[in-house]
Amino acid sequence: MSLRIVRMWLRELRIHQWTKNALIPAAWFFALSDPSQRAMAHGWRPVLLMLGMTGSFCLVSSAFYLFNDVKDRASDRMHPVKRHRPVAAGLISPSRALAVSAACFVLGFVPSAVMFCRHVDRWPMLAVVMAYSLMQLAYSGGLKKIPYLDVVVIAAGFVLRAMAGTTVLDVRLSPWLLACAFSLSLFLAICKRRHEKLVCESSRPSLAGCRLPTLDTLVAASAMTTLAIYVAYTLVPATVSRHACGHRLAVTAIPVALGLVRYLQLTYSLADVGRPEKIVMTDRILWLAAALYAASAVLALAWR
Repeated sequence: MSLRIVRMWLRELRIHQWTKNALIPAAWFFALSDPSQRAMAHGWRPVLLMLGMTGSFCLVSSAFYLFNDVKDRASDRMHPVKRHRPVAAGLISPSRALAVSAACFVLGFVPSAVMFCRHVDRWPMLAVVMAYSLMQLAYSGGLKKIPYLDVVVIAAGFVLRAMAGTTVLDVRLSPWLLACAFSLSLFLAICKRRHEKLVCESSRPSLAGCRLPTLDTLVAASAMTTLAIYVAYTLVPATVSRHACGHRLAVTAIPVALGLVRYLQLTYSLADVGRPEKIVMTDRILWLAAALYAASAVLALAWR
C-alpha cells in the first residue's frame, strides 16, 4: 500500500477530528486532584482503560464520518472544502467506504464489550458508547437537517464524551463541568454554522432555516454562558471542598476567557472556523490560552 493511499484513508477517517475525544480523559485528571477519588485514577490500569475508551470513541466517530460522507457525497461536491474529501472526489468508492465504516464501528465496541464481559457492573461503559452511536445514527438519519437542533445534538455528543470518562473509572464529574462542556461545544458548533452560512449555504440543509442575526445572538450567548458556568464551577462550595484549593481555581477562568475571546475574534474575522479542530491546533493564541490554563490548573490544584 502506497503512502498516498494511506494518507487518503487517514484523511477520510478524519483523524484530525479525534482531538474532540480529548475531553474523555478530563474525568481522570479531575479524579487525580480529588482526594476522595484519587485511588480510582492512580496507576497504569486507569490510564489504559481511559485510552481504550478514547480509542472506542475515535473508531465509532470515524465510522459515522465515513457513513455520512457516502450519504452526503452529492452535496459535499458543491462545498469548496468538502468536495476534496476522498469519497466526494471519487477517490474511494462508496462500497469500500461503507465496509471500512462497519469495521470501525465493530472495533469501536471491543474495549467496552471486553470490560463488560469481565465485569458486569461496568455496563455503563458499554451503554455510553451505545448511546453515542444511537445519537449519531439519529443525527445522520435526519436530525442534522433541522435548524438549530443539529448543533444541540453535536453539543450533546461532547457531554457523552465527558460521561464516558467517568464510566471507565467509576468516578463522578461535577455537573457544572458537564454543563460547561455542553455550552462550549454549542458555542463552537454555532460558530461553525455561521461560517458555513457565509461560505456555502447550499452545502448543509439546516442552514436554509438559520438566520445570520440569530446565529450571532447565539454565538454571543453561548460564549458568555460558557464563561459564567465555568466561573461558577470554580467557586461553588462543592468544588472548593472537593479539591481543597480554596478559590485559587477561579484563576483558571482567565485563560478560559482569553480562549473564548480569541475564538470570537477568529469567527468574526472570517477565519476558517468551519474546521474548529484545525483552528484549535494551529492558532498560537489558542495554544497559549491552553498552556496557561494547564499551568494555572496544576498550580491551583497542587498548591496546598
